[in-house]
Amino acid sequence: MLRYLAIIIISLFIFSCSSSKNKNSGGEHEYTNHLINESSPYLLQHAHNPVDWHPWNDETLAKAKAEDKMMIISIGYSACHWCHVMEHESFEDTTIARLMNENFIPVKVDREERPDVDDVYMTACQLINGSGGWPLNAFAMSDGRPAWAGTYFPKDKWKDILIRFTTLYEDKRARLEDSAYDITKGVASRDAIKINSNEQQYDIEAFAESAKSLIAKIDWTNGGRKGAPKFPMPNNFDLLLKYHSMTGDIEALDGTTITLDKMAAGGIYDQLGGGFSRYSVDPEWLAPHFEKMLYDNGQLISLYANAYKVTKNPLYKRVVKQTVAFAERELLDETGAYYSSIDADSEGEEGKFYVWSKEEIDSLITDTTHADIFSEYYTITSSGNWEHTNILFVSDDIEKILSRYNITQKELDNIIQLYHPLLMAHRDTRIRPGTDDKVLTSWNGLMIDGLVEAYKAFGDQSYLDKAVRTMKFIQDKQIKKDSSLYRNYKDGNSAINAFLDDYATVIKAATNLYQVTLDESYLQLARQLTEYTNMHFVDPENQMFHYTSNLDAHLVARKKELADNVIPGSNSMMARNLHAIGLYFNNKEYKAQAKQMLNNMLPQIEGTNSPNYYSNWLQLHADLIKPTYEVAIIGPDAVAKAKALNTNYLSNAIILGGTDEGTLALLKDKLQEGETMIYVCQNKVCKFPVTEVSEALKLMN
Repeated sequence: MLRYLAIIIISLFIFSCSSSKNKNSGGEHEYTNHLINESSPYLLQHAHNPVDWHPWNDETLAKAKAEDKMMIISIGYSACHWCHVMEHESFEDTTIARLMNENFIPVKVDREERPDVDDVYMTACQLINGSGGWPLNAFAMSDGRPAWAGTYFPKDKWKDILIRFTTLYEDKRARLEDSAYDITKGVASRDAIKINSNEQQYDIEAFAESAKSLIAKIDWTNGGRKGAPKFPMPNNFDLLLKYHSMTGDIEALDGTTITLDKMAAGGIYDQLGGGFSRYSVDPEWLAPHFEKMLYDNGQLISLYANAYKVTKNPLYKRVVKQTVAFAERELLDETGAYYSSIDADSEGEEGKFYVWSKEEIDSLITDTTHADIFSEYYTITSSGNWEHTNILFVSDDIEKILSRYNITQKELDNIIQLYHPLLMAHRDTRIRPGTDDKVLTSWNGLMIDGLVEAYKAFGDQSYLDKAVRTMKFIQDKQIKKDSSLYRNYKDGNSAINAFLDDYATVIKAATNLYQVTLDESYLQLARQLTEYTNMHFVDPENQMFHYTSNLDAHLVARKKELADNVIPGSNSMMARNLHAIGLYFNNKEYKAQAKQMLNNMLPQIEGTNSPNYYSNWLQLHADLIKPTYEVAIIGPDAVAKAKALNTNYLSNAIILGGTDEGTLALLKDKLQEGETMIYVCQNKVCKFPVTEVSEALKLMN
């Protein structure tokens, strides 16, 4: 049946989404649909389409059943170029709108607000086509079961699809029913996982094999994974840093540093304003799709900070500083929360806000020699280095510039930095890309974690202050009385119940905040949220977590997020959280559950040649090879000594302590009057205490 539907839709093409445009919803409009009262900027962008869009809710689903119509479930997000291309070509067209309105119930979904809905229909798309992307357009039966799905279609093809499915539903509905049955069954079984009861030995050899497989895929010229497009995939390089720390493997460190160096020099990094775009379309990191996502930048702040701990490379410090400044300047809400993303397009053109002509540079930098140096440094030419214009992209031959102009590296750096404010001021006069100003709990959790790692690496109090403020927003606005979370926030309102990734990232962020503040309230928050997820998300058959709570309305399939991707999977994050919380509170059940979850995944991990999709699971594997160091710091200078200890890259350690013994069992009877003592422990067995951080590090090595 899947083959039959593929044949009737033959020759249709799949495009991935990568950028966006912002639409002004003010003024007079000929059309207004059911999205007008939504808060999502993406949904509001479609509120004045002639297509009679409905939001995803119980009323819409009931309407489809009552009218016995198929639903067209169109899924995208604000920073999505092809989503808006299809909107302009098809969803703003009255002929197309009439076909959709008369024969279907059109439903618009913001995938960032409702990743659970997106997962169901994206899985269907991947089962049918072998790939997916956004916009995602699924045809579903009136009860929500997917019968077919695809991505972007030009208007003529989309019109043909609409007519074909109208005819199929009228004349051959049984075939659609069969297809929906098969696809829904496939969606439900896609992430099925069996409990693995085999006793597992966690040894360095198995871990090393996976790490080396990841290293073998590195592009040693440009960094990142071989080929294009190139995504940063920060968790992959977190894994390699851990592997290097454990084994001393130089290739693991070199693969990480070449990637970080090349990204920092590339067009994927905003050379003027800081911050990273989502990915590069080419192998050199030159041409990004220019949208900037909070989740990328939060994770990359963390990665560059940790790489600095290992290498002390000042470039990494600069990247962190600039990226934190970008996020504060362009994404920070007055509440202390961070917005989701910035679009790629402005004035209808992708990247227009960020690119430069040679003539612009020469007109702004009036010193001719400096203008030439600046242009050579950033590979700016009259003909352009990208689509007849220029992306700021650092030259790979700096020595040539130094020699040609007879200047030192310091003089070159001074010249480049001299003109950054000038170009930034000019760029700020341009029409800006749109900002998706909804707040997502999970992405803010990632940002908090990045800020904490930046504070650990550099000791800058402002980073910690920002992290604390954002966590306070979550505590004040996103946590309900029953300890559950909201996923979203906009204009003072939170409406959607949180998903597993929201809990997982906040638990990790709270645990990390405890390690730098030694404020037990953060650790208690992490435990409280962990208890809630175990109560409402766990599948008792295998100890894995569903993506949705058992208190929420079920979709046609209840999914689990197992693999790691541009963001680590919520199950791997929860497994690592359980391991950490289990250590802090000496909770054997949590530690056993973490091991069981990893054991369940090992057949998949060991049976793949793509360890990049299991990098966070592999970090848990690494943590189980030998007992985690539990570093207890007790006394009046505990916070200061924790700060000093945290400047080091600690591949498998937790920090706990305070000015008093608090409530944690490991701290009991360790306070010595007037002294600040550091206890290095494993499995709750502690070595003789020391007073200096350097001595504690020796005990850990």
